[in-house]
Amino acid sequence: MTKNAILSASVDIEIPFHDCDPMQVVWHGNYARYFEVARCALLRKIDFDYLDMQDSGYVWPIVDMRTKFVGSALFAQMITVDAHLVEYESRLKIAYLISCKLTGKKLTKAHTVQVAVDLQTKEMQFVSPDILTIKLRAKNYVA
Repeated sequence: MTKNAILSASVDIEIPFHDCDPMQVVWHGNYARYFEVARCALLRKIDFDYLDMQDSGYVWPIVDMRTKFVGSALFAQMITVDAHLVEYESRLKIAYLISCKLTGKKLTKAHTVQVAVDLQTKEMQFVSPDILTIKLRAKNYVA
């Protein structure tokens, strides 16, 4: 678990052939998809997946994504993707760690930042909508 994580989720993914380059190394652009799988697992823990967000009147586009590649994920390798919610009051900041499931070796560290956008006005919100805090409180992740 990441220090200061409010909520965490973990998923295991087997690297498919179509995610790899000719050297059987995962193409760098595919890591965003792995983050997405873990992010959805994290958001489902508070019943606030993307359809729930949309139903609440907001969408949460990613406005920043940073990735540091420490090692390479390879074809057929089992990886574990950990997602940790580290900020929520004005934005969703989620930290990620991808590691080899077999050895535990760290492969990739990253984070994404999402902000709420009102579906009707298309205006970015500078404070997260109350529904997010309500969802986190309902599952006892925040006071």
